[in-house]
Amino acid sequence: MSLDEASRQLEQAIHDAQVAFDCIGLGHIDRAHTNALTARTAADAAETVLRAALRDMNVPADDDDL
Repeated sequence: MSLDEASRQLEQAIHDAQVAFDCIGLGHIDRAHTNALTARTAADAAETVLRAALRDMNVPADDDDL
């Protein structure tokens, strides 16, 4: 896995979060919920790629949850 994939996933998370935000403003709560879930999924995918990259570099991942 490449860091380009992590970047791509984070860009997707940003986009989906913005769409969710906009949908809330428009009163489309169901669509907002769907986009919030896809934003979280993309962010989780990016974290998985970054964790693998750290492992491959023999750098311990910081396990502090935000």
